[in-house]
Amino acid sequence: MTSTGSAAITVAPPPARDSNNPDTLIEYLRSPWYHLIAELHDIIFTETARYAGSQGLKNLFLPMTTRTVTCPSASGSDSEPVAVTVGGVDTYLPDSIQFALEYGCRLAPDGCYTILPSFRTEQPDETHLSQYTHSEAELPGDLDSLIRYVTGYAKALAAAILDRVGDRLIQARGDVSHLVRMTDRVEGFDQLTFDEAAAVVADVQGAVSGSEGSRTLTRIGERLLMERVSEFVWVHHFDSSTVPFYHAFGDENGSTAKCADLYFGMGEVFGSGERHTEAEELRKSMALHGVNEADYAWYLRMKAELPMLTSGFGMGVDRFLMWVLNHHDIRDMPLISRIDEPQSWPSAIVRP
Repeated sequence: MTSTGSAAITVAPPPARDSNNPDTLIEYLRSPWYHLIAELHDIIFTETARYAGSQGLKNLFLPMTTRTVTCPSASGSDSEPVAVTVGGVDTYLPDSIQFALEYGCRLAPDGCYTILPSFRTEQPDETHLSQYTHSEAELPGDLDSLIRYVTGYAKALAAAILDRVGDRLIQARGDVSHLVRMTDRVEGFDQLTFDEAAAVVADVQGAVSGSEGSRTLTRIGERLLMERVSEFVWVHHFDSSTVPFYHAFGDENGSTAKCADLYFGMGEVFGSGERHTEAEELRKSMALHGVNEADYAWYLRMKAELPMLTSGFGMGVDRFLMWVLNHHDIRDMPLISRIDEPQSWPSAIVRP
């Protein structure tokens, strides 16, 4: 059985992130830090496939471009999509593969999943990347069934990591007790509504931002909630105006949404929610969020002709790895960095 005792930390990331520099790339390849992350990548991939398969989900091959982004420039959106031109077609890189997975559920009615890159136009910092790895799934059922799935998935990942590299992690990072606590937890993780969570941290200035009906937890609030409630905590039924339009309404007047975030480590690691089942409810939500129906005509048509109750989630793999490694900066997670790249086109390759 893996020991949880502390030891000297002997593995840390190399200081440079400039992967455009050949010297930096060689330093990465020689770094024990990135060899360990490469091993963790394989564990996450294989355990995701095992767990999803055990629950009846299928893996689908899905495109890396999309005409419909999940975070449009509208109420409840927190980032901008990345526009590209591919084969002469103006389109977007996916900020999430969610819509394609909802489509996939009509072909794989027991659910489907992927692990793919996601792209968002935001400045990288300690907890955000503009290009990151997303483990996503969509499955039949409501928000409660999704929370059970995600809770089991997180615990399965932690258990697989302990089994395969637990001793190595202790040698490299000094402690794995956080993984043991997640794995050994018999009951589900603590759950609070957003109203309850906001009340828990209301005494601290800056923990909640926004006014009544459009409130969000700040990073300060997320961390304070984990200190005061539990290191693993679900928050659900957020104010609907602060989350994207595709989340089902949580009450009759549409003031809350059936979405849930799982906080641990640096904060939000899993984001999830139940989708609108019927087209009319989706239309109401799009109107409330100021989303143009014409941009989502196929999505509305699918809801109208093939209604299906589904819920889905996305796990930021890099954020999960931050927690596993007890590390504070997500910019040290990617095996090949895309931070601070030159804005000009790469030099053309001259072929013989």
